[in-house]
Amino acid sequence: MSFLVFDIETAALPFESFDDAQQEYLMRGCETQEEREKQLRNMSLNALTAQVVCIGMVYIKSLQAEPKGFVYSNVPGEESGGEEELPDGSTWRRMTENELFKRWWEVLEKKPAHLISFNGRGFDCPFLMLRSAALGIRPSRNLMGGTRYRYDLHTDLQDELAFFSFSSRNSPLKRFNLDFYCKVFGITSPKEEGITGDMVPKLFAEGEHKTIAEYCLRDVYSTWKLFRHWKEYLDV
Repeated sequence: MSFLVFDIETAALPFESFDDAQQEYLMRGCETQEEREKQLRNMSLNALTAQVVCIGMVYIKSLQAEPKGFVYSNVPGEESGGEEELPDGSTWRRMTENELFKRWWEVLEKKPAHLISFNGRGFDCPFLMLRSAALGIRPSRNLMGGTRYRYDLHTDLQDELAFFSFSSRNSPLKRFNLDFYCKVFGITSPKEEGITGDMVPKLFAEGEHKTIAEYCLRDVYSTWKLFRHWKEYLDV
């Protein structure tokens, strides 16, 4: 069995790109400047108000095979074709967001593989489906297929490690973030380089596309290592 581990990074669309009615709707209930700024930050988390700035992937032909990383970056104004090898040997490709989505769906169509993610069912998958529709691009695969508790073509490690509980309480069923799980299970955290997900919108605005790509790939490689650990000790 082959595997495709994936992760996305997102950033809010310019607030000015929404019309007056949309802007009013987005800011409804925000009475203070602090509340408005928080809402502007939260726009990065919804596919109707944000864009995908990066998709990181690691493809593995089998559990014993060497993983191969590649990442697509949304670089406004840059047509498809910009390609570079990153220090870890992964391939970094720069393109427009439309091209990014077209290539993503082509990967899923041409390289059938078992998907692996961390919170993919809760964030990445619905985001990719909805943003694709907003761009007028038809998905080649329903990433939200199955049920809440069973979706055989995808392993979401946050679901698995919380035993499909949605509890936020301090109990064995509490959901933790990727950084926490990695540290508990002795895996290098992707956050150790000093970059976190909430820094991505600012980095994107500053044109730091390579920094985002490398951070995204660290997330993906850590997710693969976490999957291997889960597979060995908990998939019983």
